[in-house]
Amino acid sequence: MTATHCPYCALQCGITLQGPAGATTLGGRDFETNGGALCRKGFSAAKLLAHPDRITSPMLRQADGSFAAIDWDTALDLVAGKARGIREESGADAVAMFGSGSLTNEKAYQMGKFARLALGTSRIDYNGRFCMSSAAAGTNKAFGLDRGLPFPLADLDKAGMILMLGSNVADTMPPFVRHLQTVRERGGLVVVDPRRSATAKLSAEGAGWHLQPTPATDLQLLLGLAHVVIAESLMDTEYLAERTTGLAELRSSVSAWWPERTAKITGVPADQIRRTARALAAAAREAKNGGHPVYILTGRGIEQHSNGTDTVTAAINLALLLGLPGTLAGGYGTITGQGNGQGGREHGQKCDQLPGYRKIADPEHRAHVAKAWGVDPEMIPGPGIPAVQLLNSLGAEGGPRMLMVHGANPVVSAPDANQIFAALRRLDFLVVADFFLSETAAEAHLVLPVLQWAEEEGTMTNLEGRILRRRAAIDAPGEAKSELWIFSQLAQRLQAPGNFSPNAVEVFEELKLASAGGIADYSGVSWQDVDQGAAIYWPCPEGNAISTEPGARNGTPRLFLDRFAHPDGKAKIIAVYAPNTVPAKQISLVTGRLLEHYQSGAQTRRVDELAAAAPEAALEIHPSTALAHGISDGQMVQVSNQRGTTIARAKLTADMRLDTVFLPFHYPRDGTANLLTSPSVDPFSSMPEFKHAHVSLNPIEGES
Repeated sequence: MTATHCPYCALQCGITLQGPAGATTLGGRDFETNGGALCRKGFSAAKLLAHPDRITSPMLRQADGSFAAIDWDTALDLVAGKARGIREESGADAVAMFGSGSLTNEKAYQMGKFARLALGTSRIDYNGRFCMSSAAAGTNKAFGLDRGLPFPLADLDKAGMILMLGSNVADTMPPFVRHLQTVRERGGLVVVDPRRSATAKLSAEGAGWHLQPTPATDLQLLLGLAHVVIAESLMDTEYLAERTTGLAELRSSVSAWWPERTAKITGVPADQIRRTARALAAAAREAKNGGHPVYILTGRGIEQHSNGTDTVTAAINLALLLGLPGTLAGGYGTITGQGNGQGGREHGQKCDQLPGYRKIADPEHRAHVAKAWGVDPEMIPGPGIPAVQLLNSLGAEGGPRMLMVHGANPVVSAPDANQIFAALRRLDFLVVADFFLSETAAEAHLVLPVLQWAEEEGTMTNLEGRILRRRAAIDAPGEAKSELWIFSQLAQRLQAPGNFSPNAVEVFEELKLASAGGIADYSGVSWQDVDQGAAIYWPCPEGNAISTEPGARNGTPRLFLDRFAHPDGKAKIIAVYAPNTVPAKQISLVTGRLLEHYQSGAQTRRVDELAAAAPEAALEIHPSTALAHGISDGQMVQVSNQRGTTIARAKLTADMRLDTVFLPFHYPRDGTANLLTSPSVDPFSSMPEFKHAHVSLNPIEGES
């Protein structure tokens, strides 16, 4: 029996595996985030290990568009030859890489190193840009450090009040709900969401409440809450004086957002705004006097906007006004989505970062990493361009001519998907490493078969910054190989400087050296200690004494208790501003996940029971809105805007606002929600505007 972790979300629930592929039994184990519980996706994950769709050998596209199996030497020689030839003709930046928040820490690290040393390119980014980038930008600006939850998830078990904005954990990571049980019983769970989601319903069931704003007005709502806290003198003045800077400008920026004005913009009644602000302040005061802690948590619903960083900043400002971050009385956190969304953004996949959260443009940071790599700092390219810009530049004049994709499916997951199709088809050579023929892999010139989670060794970092062991439980099928092996083989062919080991332990040891002294410092983490189950949270500098005793927490489980990560040790309150215009009366599309599926659905749509439970895209729409558009329950609907058209089956529900419809983003082809989403990005994080698009609705006659 092998103890490992679920391959899906950032909870990284503990599981056990037993038996060979095809007959593998999977069960939950008593790990802190899940307590033995698993969601439907986790329980069924083993069914993918011997799936008939599995890619087991390299596949090369033929002249007629079909794929034919080839051997690894031929495949790797082809990749290296194409990369070398394109670089010689058009420069190193003509070759690009696109990674993922699902890769292990070791693969994310090695991929960043491979791009910069073996390919010599700055053109690297990853799908975490679509997930955590606004939260990362906001927390870095405010605290000087980005870790999703700067406290153990189990701290929520004791909460007296939680304000949860833009996250539907009841569907997206169901085992999370066990950590909300106590706060629900206390009537302290408050959920902000344009939908009456499963999580919003949990708040009402527990005597909490639900705020249902107009889409894309979360920033205004948060400014309104901050206005009440300041205007009614509910803030923690002692904390603000001792531990923060910037309060004066914040006072000015929120002065115009009195509740009635906020209500006019957001649609949230003024009395609910006052009730929420006063309840948060009262709960925070009680927490400071030995009561139950108070938390403000954000998710993609408020972050995936072109003002996502400002909205995160406004949520942090509210937490700072209440005196919560960096105390045992509560705090602010953001709920990481992808399995290694935290670790994936620490080790060099981002276009502007090096391992340890170091900045690629900082000479000292470059020098440190170059020493760990054994190269001259001048060999490391400068900053690249973020995901949306990178993907849209593919095949364009002066843009990359070759792309390598690892662990991502941008044909379904990227915004304005029609443009992504066009960009991929402009490429001279597209290489996709995957274990299934995803929609992106189907566009490739060459597909490389790689390992699934239960076949590989490595580490992951979950949503609370805890470093975990991923263990191999079964043998890989056919000729599937680890990306570490692929990078090692290609690095040899490209005569890359430095060492590219195919061994996860050796890569982890080098990662520790590269991260030492950085914000995300892993240098004191021992592979053996993680293997034995030690609870280790970064930063964990070299010299830390690690305990494997049950309940022991090592490294830095709770950040900022003594100081924030800015040079003066204080958190920065950063004033943000929002338009005060009433939103236009149009139908707004919001997108999100379902209980049954995960991300682009390339895995979960292949599990029979999950596919049967949610086989197609369903358009959630209020009955009154449906009536106004002549749409019946179960009827097929054409959802359109200037970027594209998607087809979905109407699902009438009073859980929606009259001005809002919802589509899941898990489906391909004409069911792809991201055919409609905007490529507009946040100016600080380059996060796309996933959560708000204006659409028109037209029933398809005769289809029901």
